[in-house]
Amino acid sequence: MVSGVHFSNRLSPNDLMIRKLESIFRLSDDERQVLQDLPVQVESLNPGQDIIRIGEHASRSCLLLEGFTCVYKLTSDGKRQIMAVHVPGDMPDLQSLHLKVMDMSLASISSSMVGFIQHDALKRACERSPRLAAAFWRETLVDASIYRDWILNIGQRGAYPRVAHLLCELLMRLKAVGFAENDSFRLPITQAELADAIGITPVHMNRVFQALRSDGLIEAKRGRITVLDEERLKEEGDFDPLYLHQIKSVSN
Repeated sequence: MVSGVHFSNRLSPNDLMIRKLESIFRLSDDERQVLQDLPVQVESLNPGQDIIRIGEHASRSCLLLEGFTCVYKLTSDGKRQIMAVHVPGDMPDLQSLHLKVMDMSLASISSSMVGFIQHDALKRACERSPRLAAAFWRETLVDASIYRDWILNIGQRGAYPRVAHLLCELLMRLKAVGFAENDSFRLPITQAELADAIGITPVHMNRVFQALRSDGLIEAKRGRITVLDEERLKEEGDFDPLYLHQIKSVSN
């Protein structure tokens, strides 16, 4: 059930949530219906708008419907580290259902739409269908798995394979929810924001993108990335999709 801002995507918020969960967990018809019955309050966000900040108490979790969000932290002198990038279908602050004080901040990094679901409604859904608690738990476990792979990527790979790895990951995650077509997807994120995500300077990020294009691996135009040679990109990024724990993908 949707209230608030009109949702323009081809999927309803509840359908998108179901699609994402079914990419990592097998749901029954009854469980899908419980998810369909969840009330979702849809809101539009501008780029760079905080959804929740570190230290705040959350009474609801968000479902990303359109655009991209990021989890970030700041050093005491204001330097930002992006610790995760989230795509449509993700519930990036689902842990707030059980952790009452946020230990990270969550913000949009493009024009976005999010659907907010009250914690009380999520808890009632899990009481109606206990296996949904396992589905939501798996969602948070996959998030943790992605965090671990990001640490490896930033800590042990050079800039070129880091970016190749990130693009492979985003392609697979977007394919799983039907937001990538013919190995092409929208990426309305600045190179400076991508640089914050993988720990290099914006200038270095620009050079890596130029190298990926020159090597015939990607095409980047007007906020859209097209992967021209997925197998080579995977090789360059040392990419193994195991950590995404996907059980199926969908096409548009």
